Amino acid sequence: MSKSDSIKIAVTPGEPAGIGGDLLISLAQYPREDQWLAVCDADALVAAARRLSLPLEIDDDCDNPSRAPGVLTVQHLPLVAPAEPGKLDVRNAPYVIKMLETAADGCLDGRFQALVTGPVQKSIINDYGISFSGHTEFFRDRAGAADVLMLLVAKDLRVGLATTHLPLRDVADAITPELLERRLRLLLDGLRQGFGIAQPRVLVAGLNPHAGEGGHLGREEIDVIAPVCERYRRQGERVRGPLPADTLFTPRLLRDADAALAMFHDQGLPVLKHHGFGEAVNVTVGLPFVRTSVDHGTALDLAGTGKAETGSMAAALALAGALGRQSRKS
Repeated sequence: MSKSDSIKIAVTPGEPAGIGGDLLISLAQYPREDQWLAVCDADALVAAARRLSLPLEIDDDCDNPSRAPGVLTVQHLPLVAPAEPGKLDVRNAPYVIKMLETAADGCLDGRFQALVTGPVQKSIINDYGISFSGHTEFFRDRAGAADVLMLLVAKDLRVGLATTHLPLRDVADAITPELLERRLRLLLDGLRQGFGIAQPRVLVAGLNPHAGEGGHLGREEIDVIAPVCERYRRQGERVRGPLPADTLFTPRLLRDADAALAMFHDQGLPVLKHHGFGEAVNVTVGLPFVRTSVDHGTALDLAGTGKAETGSMAAALALAGALGRQSRKS
């Protein structure tokens, strides 16, 4: 791919005690199609590369990020406290937030065409006193987006989530007709605009076992989910549901679908991760810029060991590039 066809991708390694920096350094050992710009502490990357016994040259030309193997362009943000692999330090919570703010603002002002995020440790951010429920909600608020959808992609499987980081006891109350209509619209539009699917086919899961068993196991399907699906079908959309989740996620039904919409986090993600763990990507649909992320956590026990698998980060970078180029065309 020529340099003119590549896009600029901001990358935030995430929790400095985790594996995000290790993954980025390992992938930077090879030539790449797009221009990556790491938003983080440059000295911490150098120290991490030394621990991994990998060569790394830091470049600071943020207007023209390098694609050369062994080189990473870095927008330097200093750590608050020294980072040690596997050892969380609450003092670095503001640094993590600053990374996310800087990268998001660079996307919003057009300096970057996409953003890829490494894993963060939500508990340490909240322990510092910063309210943080996840990247998805953070970027929604930073961008001033009306709403966003978490979409997970693993190989040929795409799963959107109607609700994200909520306690299970709060999920049923959260699934209102208004929310479901918004999230289903985001999914349909995201499949069209981001993935180039002109007439997306979407399977919608029920909330309750057996999709409510005709109201005997809950009425959310009758009162909320089925009416929303029917309204979209009357608009000509290829929406099927509500379906029992244990039936929806079977090869026979998925074969004729472009995506599924799950009602809550752990209804959709176990299937997605079983299908493609280590290669799955989290996409935030509804932002004014492309954002993808790894599908795993900080893996503190693997930080600095060189044993962390790069598959999900590689997939997130590749998908960010593809979505960024698709966005540039539209």
